[in-house]
Amino acid sequence: MSNITLSAAVRSNLTSLQATSNLLSSVQEKLSTGKKVNSALDNPNSFFTAKGLDNRANDLASLLDDQGQAVQTLKAADKGITSISDLVDAAKAKANQALQSSSQKERKQYASEYNQLLTQIEDIAKDSSYKGKNLLGGTGNDLKVTFNETGSSSLSVSSVDYTDTTSSVGLNLSDLAAGVSGSATLQISGASTTTALTAGDTLTTSGKFAAGDVLKLTDSTGTELGSLTVSATTKVSDFTAFVNGTSGTSGSLTGTTFTLNADFEVSLSSSNTGFTTVSTTHASTNGFSTDAKIEAQLSKLQTAQNTLRAQASSFGTNLSIVQNRQDFTKSLINTLQEGAGKLTLADTNEEGANLLALQTQQSLASTSLSLAAQADKNVLRLF
Repeated sequence: MSNITLSAAVRSNLTSLQATSNLLSSVQEKLSTGKKVNSALDNPNSFFTAKGLDNRANDLASLLDDQGQAVQTLKAADKGITSISDLVDAAKAKANQALQSSSQKERKQYASEYNQLLTQIEDIAKDSSYKGKNLLGGTGNDLKVTFNETGSSSLSVSSVDYTDTTSSVGLNLSDLAAGVSGSATLQISGASTTTALTAGDTLTTSGKFAAGDVLKLTDSTGTELGSLTVSATTKVSDFTAFVNGTSGTSGSLTGTTFTLNADFEVSLSSSNTGFTTVSTTHASTNGFSTDAKIEAQLSKLQTAQNTLRAQASSFGTNLSIVQNRQDFTKSLINTLQEGAGKLTLADTNEEGANLLALQTQQSLASTSLSLAAQADKNVLRLF
């Protein structure tokens, strides 16, 4: 190709046409990519500056996903605390019901229901996890949220342990004792202390009872469970039936010994001043058996409720921080991408106009080249 000789006019027009074609290719690339800087060759300073901004935006975008998951973890913990708080309120209501009741049978039932509520509190705490992270699950569940790409800005959220209500660093609520059965004995004999009575014998045969006596079974709160008025015809079997027919108590006569069994503290008394009251003894009594026990439990429940409210406030503050930083990160990513765009994005209107102008220029250059070549052909007319 170097052996081909071109006239100055043709070479000039050819060079102009080649330059126009190069410019046309460059403009077409900008329009197709939407960028005026597509490589470091276009503008090294803008290219690498924009690359750095895009890289930081991508790093923050990956952290943004983690922040979103942290928000959900905190929300799960907050929902758990809300439900636990409702159960604590229910436990307080149950304790107040027990306090208003004078029946040991009812109090025993309330104590059992109270324990069921504590079990549910533990279950809710165990179920308040999100993707394996449970802020109510204790050790190993602390949450760390990173806010920037270097890790220098972060938030640590400490977990609490509500999966065990007895924990002193948690709610400090222990299950109430259910209470065990107790018993008492009463000697019932005939003419002598060794003479055993049968079911068909009358109670008045024993020197402990007389016609007109009123026998009462009462619990430790003084609530009367039942009464029996002794008459001349009242038999031992009637007395046994009276004890067995009273809710929570049972009894049987073996020889001269009558054994009174009860699920809770019960006393047998008589209107006869000569009768010595007998009371059942128990290895343990239910947690609501006395007003003092109930009031102590109500105090613990109030402390637990205060603990829950304080923890809910703490989680709420952390949630607000993470959500605020999440919004800030989104805005910063947009700012970084916008900045990178200002350095590299093409003005499509301008490039469109350039394309039209270059197409026109290319057409004119082609015509000019044709004219220049035509001038060189004039010499052929001499032949």
